[in-house]
Amino acid sequence: MYRRPLQFAARSVAHVSACRAAFAGGKALDQEACFRALAACQQAGVSSPLVTPCRTLHVTTQLRNVKETRQHTEEEVGAFTKLIEAMGFTGPLKYNKWKIKIAALRMYTCCVERINYDEFFEKCTLPDTLNSWFLVAQLHVWMCLVRMRQEGREGKYMCRYIVHSMWEDVEQRSKIMGIDAIHRKEAMKAMTETFYAAIFGYDEGILSDDCVLAAALWRNLFNRQCEDPRQLELMVEYVRKQMQYIDALDGDDLLLTGEVKWRPLVEENAQSILKVVKPTYNDAGL
Repeated sequence: MYRRPLQFAARSVAHVSACRAAFAGGKALDQEACFRALAACQQAGVSSPLVTPCRTLHVTTQLRNVKETRQHTEEEVGAFTKLIEAMGFTGPLKYNKWKIKIAALRMYTCCVERINYDEFFEKCTLPDTLNSWFLVAQLHVWMCLVRMRQEGREGKYMCRYIVHSMWEDVEQRSKIMGIDAIHRKEAMKAMTETFYAAIFGYDEGILSDDCVLAAALWRNLFNRQCEDPRQLELMVEYVRKQMQYIDALDGDDLLLTGEVKWRPLVEENAQSILKVVKPTYNDAGL
């Protein structure tokens, strides 16, 4: 009972082999030969090379390779690295982790020591308190996080220690001010909620128009208590020009040094981009 299917399969294989050999040989086929080959392929129940899509027939090997090459948008890591990072650990990085931690501490230091907080308090009519200092500091920390997230896994690792340095500093400042442990814990909890809410708001603002950014600044920096639109205009202009400036900084230099020089809050020509001074560092990254 299996004889006829086997014979049909044998004839089909023979016809298909002859058909494919004729087309693979690169010889010009006349019209009758083409019809015979097409009939053999249809009888065998396979697709004919004659009805192959045009993009396959006319695409060269080089173009096909380019087309099939996947465009990698993220840094490729091995399976072991993905596994240990899924468990909460950090895989091997391009630079030494200790150097990145030092650079993260330096970058945070630039956010607190190279900013004229008195000028911000005066121009934005903010009270001279620890909370006002934190609101201005977190704005600059956020800008650093936005910049370093562009540097792949190394940048994300650095962001983690920038935020860690910020919370360590806030806790030490609250202790120096004499805030007791209970109120300090409550204040730290409120600041943590404020910080992560501000990050979402600022991210949305920097990707949108000035109205959305102004609304984020009004909610987070001014704590919904700004009545002068010129103050909002000043801060929107400050954030835009600052982001434009630090985006021009070299990513490898930031990963190794963490040096950021901020543009002034008020300047004559805010549209001008100052020439970026490339930082210097030794072989140890210090």
